[in-house]
Amino acid sequence: MADEITETSQTVAAGQLRALIERIERLEEEKKTIADDIKEVYAEAKGTGFDTKAIRTLVRLRKQDQAERQEEESILDLYKAALGMA
Repeated sequence: MADEITETSQTVAAGQLRALIERIERLEEEKKTIADDIKEVYAEAKGTGFDTKAIRTLVRLRKQDQAERQEEESILDLYKAALGMA
């Protein structure tokens, strides 16, 4: 009887593991599709004449809150001044 319980537990655990792995695989595929879509948008922007490096920077900066952005800009200004670039 104990063997049956152990076997059932292993079967349930294997089923849960399989379901989790399949979900991860589906999400990874969706992530790849989204990454491809983003790549296409950057290509479209480049084809229109926009600087994609600048756009990537803007996208990154927009993810930050204002305080975080100001801190980064202050540090960058400080470093540029130290290097005689300001």
